[in-house]
Amino acid sequence: MTERIETIRHPDGVVELQLDRADKMNALDPAMFDALIAAGEALRADATVRAVVIAGRGKAFCAGLDMASFQRMEQGAAGEVLGQSAGGAGLVARTHGLANAAQQVAMVWREVPVPVIAAVHGVAFGGGLQVALGADIRIVAPDTRLSVMEIKWGLVPDMGGMVLMRELARSDVVRELTYTGRVFSGEEALQLGFATRLAADPLAEALAMAHEIAAKSPDAIRAGKRLLNASLAHSAAELLIAESVEQQALIGSPNQVEAVRANIERRAPRFTAPD
Repeated sequence: MTERIETIRHPDGVVELQLDRADKMNALDPAMFDALIAAGEALRADATVRAVVIAGRGKAFCAGLDMASFQRMEQGAAGEVLGQSAGGAGLVARTHGLANAAQQVAMVWREVPVPVIAAVHGVAFGGGLQVALGADIRIVAPDTRLSVMEIKWGLVPDMGGMVLMRELARSDVVRELTYTGRVFSGEEALQLGFATRLAADPLAEALAMAHEIAAKSPDAIRAGKRLLNASLAHSAAELLIAESVEQQALIGSPNQVEAVRANIERRAPRFTAPD
């Protein structure tokens, strides 16, 4: 348990992260920013992790930036609020590779080498929505309320939202939601492309999917995520080469051989952690 996130480790390598600020609908404050980045970066380096589920305790997934932070913005401390995790550095400074601290809260989940599943209920507003968009997969309750809400506060999405939204929805849809900040339901999120699937109990569904993934070869799962990440930035020629490189490394490797044997012998596979 950290100040803002409870980490639950399941025996099969599934890691469950529960945003634990239920009295504030898990709103993002500097401590939550730090906790999310620290959790993601720790999981990025953990070879025993097979899949990750992010959920929120209480009534909501995440209500976005908390009101105390908006009040500080009113006093002219916007850069300090969003850059505090980086020691107060300006937002333009790159503190985490391609990202600043605020962006890393959402983008770090793309750097975690295994699938990350967001279980979304209640609300996912502003920065909370962007955290969910950073996951590979989003399981959303039908009555969830979501919004690209930054315009309400005179802002633009700046936690990786522009990169993440363009993968999922048409440009005109992203523009409409960015310009209006309107609230939409989980059902509409599925139609627009922001939800992967709907579930009455998103956490149970997300955990079931995570356990299913954890039973697959961890080498192949990690290779698949590397290729899917690369597909967003690479040309067809580069991606075809990347496919071949990943497949060549997998063929004949211990976990690939174990996957074949387990299927032939009709038993559960016994995979080892990646090197």
